[in-house]
This record gives sequence, structure tokens and C-alpha cells, in this order.
Amino acid sequence: MTTPALAAAHASHPLPSPRTGASALLEALIEQGVDTVFGYPGGAVLPLYDALHAQPRIRHVLVRHEQAAVHAAEGYARSTGRVGVVFVTSGPGVANTISGLLDAMSDSIPVLCISGQVARAAIGTDAFQECDALGISRPVTKWNVQVRHAGEVADVTRRALQVAAEGRPGPVLLDLPKDVQKEEVPAHAAASSKARTAVAAASLPPPKRIREAVALMREARRPVLYGGGGLINAGERACELFTDLAQRLHSPCTLTLMGLGAFPASHPKYLGMLGMHGTLEANLAMHHSDLVVCVGARFDDRVTARLKDFCPGAKVIHLDIDPASINKVVKADLPFTGHATGLLQALVDALPVEDAEAAQRTRDWWQRIEGWRAQRSLAFEPREDVILPQQLMRSIASQIEGADAIVATDVGQHQMWAAQHLKFERPRRWLTSGGAGTMGYGLPAAIGAQVAHPDKLVVCVSGDASVLMNIQELSTAAQHRCPVKLVISNNGCMGMVRQWQQLHHGARYSHSYTEALPDFVALARAFGWSAQRVDDPAQLDGALDACLSSPGPFLLDVGVLAQENCFPMIPAGCGHHQIMLSESRWAAAS
Repeated sequence: MTTPALAAAHASHPLPSPRTGASALLEALIEQGVDTVFGYPGGAVLPLYDALHAQPRIRHVLVRHEQAAVHAAEGYARSTGRVGVVFVTSGPGVANTISGLLDAMSDSIPVLCISGQVARAAIGTDAFQECDALGISRPVTKWNVQVRHAGEVADVTRRALQVAAEGRPGPVLLDLPKDVQKEEVPAHAAASSKARTAVAAASLPPPKRIREAVALMREARRPVLYGGGGLINAGERACELFTDLAQRLHSPCTLTLMGLGAFPASHPKYLGMLGMHGTLEANLAMHHSDLVVCVGARFDDRVTARLKDFCPGAKVIHLDIDPASINKVVKADLPFTGHATGLLQALVDALPVEDAEAAQRTRDWWQRIEGWRAQRSLAFEPREDVILPQQLMRSIASQIEGADAIVATDVGQHQMWAAQHLKFERPRRWLTSGGAGTMGYGLPAAIGAQVAHPDKLVVCVSGDASVLMNIQELSTAAQHRCPVKLVISNNGCMGMVRQWQQLHHGARYSHSYTEALPDFVALARAFGWSAQRVDDPAQLDGALDACLSSPGPFLLDVGVLAQENCFPMIPAGCGHHQIMLSESRWAAAS
């Protein structure tokens, strides 16, 4: 909250008149449509913050930790489709962003991180808060660059935004020495083009390749459509075409953890999530398929498990914007590289809207699938004495149904239960850390989404261990009046670590329990949030209603059964006979 004294000081110090590297950077951001940044100031980036001081066209969201700044920018980017922008200082400032940049790199999220750096003359002298920002960020960015002259700042900023968004999206780091930020921009540099950078559309494959793909589809008796996060990155139109393709092929559809929402969860052709914690029907359908059409997914190990057992009888059509993803894990019989929208449109246009032959070809396939569905792999029996985590997720799902809510999660058992039991009808409503599995992602990502969508219901589902990783961001939400709803599935331990220790390490629970958890209700109230604790199943729905209907930020601490495990936990490539349905029983399905 800005005090009257600070506001008066702000108004009395206008933007410096010379055009500097810092002001050129801000102008380039504004020109490219950036209106929000997440950041934390420090000595080496103060000239940029000074230029930002009187710049009303950019909103700055002050976080409490630089890692959280990147996660908030990710939440902003994933919920909008735009590039998320971060400002940090040198040394520990930029070093603290590495986990966030890794997360964005793993999940293909467009983020531009702008880091301050010591002055050019001090680089390489071990100056105070000097850090090799390019060296430490190179493995976790698509591109990184240090700008050495003020006249280059605007063009490099434009290029950085383009690289972050084009092709397979990802993070970019722009390192800006302090003296370059203060340096006056040469007059000739002011004449640089201000046209918005356009990304060239990828050309479509030859019609012969499209015909080959359609021929494979029309021959398939057991097809499966498999979508990932790249489908969501391609945009809502790509998701609509993916749904249309499933309709025309009469094909079942499954999604990865990162792809949830790309295909409507209520659609009768949706099998649920694929992979280690996916549904029985999704994993068995993949295992027994004769054709897999993969769009925007990379055949992650949590989906495939043993590659030799993954879809052993299937032909594979793989559509991806990143050439490096093709044939990297699973060999594609028919690969397509390009933007999913154009490729899917070409395939849809080549297939009839109503195809009685397709329905006939897949009739026996659907009968098998319905048999697997009937086993209700995600079923559970609610208890009256304790709240089960699954019961918590089903209650959340019931209360946000129809609200078009955005849900962010942290990482662990609660993440998998949320993925299993929450239902998403549209893309960009589900924000989670997939490839990196970053604990501490959820709360700042939810804040970033709430900043982008101030009128939407934004819910963060977290665990008692994950939420502590960035708990300081409760202060960020309070300062910026973000009415985020934080629901903690509190089992008093690192649930997924405990589960793996139970199943694979002889139940030797080495350091997976915490004996000094805070009073989350008191902690939240100290930060200015409303808060409540519930551990009685009979009171759960009422407590959730109070949380979700609150006009401001609200933390609900939900005590759940500590010993509950998250099943199934065997992906398609492990063989259908190994699908685990519950802690106490195995089921064989053929």
C-alpha cells in the first residue's frame, strides 16, 4: 500500500529528461505491449527503477523474493498467453531467479528476466554483488545476453521478447550493467524501428504428408489423441481443432499434466490425465492403441516409463513446434514440425464432419474403454472421522464448477489429487509446475494470474511443505490487493516423499515429517489475510464456501489424513497388468 508521503514523493520527482538506457528499455517494453512487471529492486538495477518511478504505463508488482517474481511472471504468462516480465538486481538477485527460470524452461513458459549488473569497468573484478549472470543462467534460458551500449538496449529488448514468445516459448535473460542503464542513448538510436515484432508463421507440410496422416487415421481401429502443454501454448483455436479432430475420428483423448484444459473434461471422449498418476482407462488405452496422435507433448518419462513397453503396437504421428522434441524419446512414424493450429486445421479439413465408418471402426475399441472406465480407478470412500485429500479436491471441484476459475498448485500429492479430481473445460485455467516440479511455485503463480485477471476467482491448492517455500508472498498479495484463495492440504509431512519412502524404501521415513509447522491461520492473519482451519469433514463445505466467497485473500488450512497415498502411480509403459489402483490392491485389466 502506498502511503500519502510516498505518493507525494513520487509525484515530486519526475522522470529524468535525458533518454537513457533504462528509459529506452521501458519504452521498448511499452511499445511491445508490456504493461506489468514483477520484481525486487537492488543497487545494480536502481537506475531502471528510477526510470520506472514516474512511468504510469507499467505496473510494478513488488514481490518478496526473486524466485517468486519469476513464478508470478509464469502465472501471468500462462493465464494470458503473453510474456511475463521480471526485474531483479545483480548477484543474489539474479541468482535467486534460477529455480524460476528452470521451471519456465522445463514447461515452455515465455518469461523475460531483466537483471541489473555491476558497471562495465567492474565486471570481472569480483565487485560487490557481481555475478556471472550469463554463465549461471545459460542452461536454464533459451537465450541470454548482456547489453554493453545504451544505443542497443531498445533493439535487444525487442529481440528478447520475440525469442521468449516464438517457437517453443521459454525464458530469456537480459543482463544490463548499471552504467549502461544510466548512459544517454545516442541520437541516432532513437530512430530505431518501433514496429511490433511479428513472428513468421511456419509453412504447412506438403499435401502428400497430410494425406499420409489421414490414411493412418482412417486405418486405425484403436486410435488415441494425446495432447500436452504445447497445445495450450498454441492457443485456444488449436485446442478447439484438437477437440474437433477427436470428434471426426471418434477417438478417445487423453492429456498430460501440463495439457489439462486443452480438451473439455466433461467431453465423453475424454479419458482423463495420462501417466504415472493418470487414470486406468487413459493408460490402458495408450498401451493397447494402434495409433497415437501426439500434439504438443514430449513423451515425458512420467508418461512412458519403460520405452520398450510404451504403446508397443502403435503407429505414432507427432506434431510439435520444436524440432528437437521430434524423435528425441519416441520415434515418430510420421512427424510434423510447426504451429499446432495450422497443422490441426489441415488434418481437420481433410476429414469428414460425420464419419459413420470411423464410428464403426472404433466401436469395439470404445467397448473396451468403457470396461476400463467401469473400474473407477479414482474412486474413494469418504470418511466421517477425517478429511481425505481426495474428498477435499472433490469439494473444491464442486464449489468452483461453472465459475471459470483459475487454479494454481504447488508440487506433491496435493498436485496429483488436484489434477485427478478438478475438471477444466478451457485452457489457461490450470497452472502447475510439471517438468521441474518446483515446490513454492503455486502461491506466486496464483498471484501473477490474479494480477492479470483481477475479477476472476484464482485458487492456489498447496501442501503444508510446499507453501512454506514462498510463504512470504502472502505479503505481496496483501500489498497489491490480490484476492487469492489459498487452500492448504495439510497432512503434516512431505506427502509424496513419505509415499515413495513407504513403497520403495521399507517405510523408513527419513526426514519427510516436520515437527514444527506454523499455525497457518495465525501466520496468514499476521500478513493481513483472512484465515480459517478445518479438520472435520462435516464442516469442510462450509469452510470452503467462506474461503472462496471472501472478497479478499483467504487462507484455508485443511487437516487431511497423513497416511493417504496418491494412486494410480504406474504409467502406460509399465504394462497394463501393473496399474496400481489403491494402496491395498492391484487390478489386472485386459
